[in-house]
Amino acid sequence: MYLEIITPEKKVFEGEIQIATFPGQDGSFQVMNNHAPIISLIQEGTVFYKGHGVNDKLEITGGVVEVLDNKTILLADGIKGA
Repeated sequence: MYLEIITPEKKVFEGEIQIATFPGQDGSFQVMNNHAPIISLIQEGTVFYKGHGVNDKLEITGGVVEVLDNKTILLADGIKGA
């Protein structure tokens, strides 16, 4: 699965991953390969993503995530501490 994390200022991450966890409005949720298409609001919290040599986390201030055809795009409002 391909993940892009974008803020209004810059692209923070792009690459192949196996799993991502997002802080949703009603609790955290995970996205993996072949996930059903969704668009969801993301609240302030931690995004975890790992796979293919990547194992990272990012503190965001909120945003929107879209999952479609094994491509996940997170439009983050901002990054904490950035």
